[in-house]
Amino acid sequence: MLKQGLLEGVTIAVAGDEAPLAHAASLGAQLVALGPAADEMSVDPVPDVVVCATADLDSAFISTRAVANAWIAAERGGKVALIAPPDDAPLRAALENLARGLSVEWARHGITATAVLSGSEADDVAQLVAFLASPAGDYYSGCAFSLQGE
Repeated sequence: MLKQGLLEGVTIAVAGDEAPLAHAASLGAQLVALGPAADEMSVDPVPDVVVCATADLDSAFISTRAVANAWIAAERGGKVALIAPPDDAPLRAALENLARGLSVEWARHGITATAVLSGSEADDVAQLVAFLASPAGDYYSGCAFSLQGE
């Protein structure tokens, strides 16, 4: 169980489904929505974390790149979490590879990237995203978390 108020002051930009972030919001995070075709001009305020729970690879990459460009321009780091659905094996593999590639590419800017390969339990995804958004999540990048629900 994560501590109440753990994400107080943390802004999380969401591309796609906000359901996995309900737990993060309950821990004090402020959620802001990214449009489907986010660009550098639409990223305001600049978030601390971006979570992409979109149905396709293009949307995940475009949204993630927009926020990362805002972080790089502001000379600050950030965290990326790419959430893959349980029923789309090719998208899961693509998002896992994207997270690994981005973690290498953006490491010099202090940007981490992880993939969350969700199972059937939305609450498990929400808790993992909250953990990754917290200070304890600072140490994870380029990895994939596989959540196998029942």
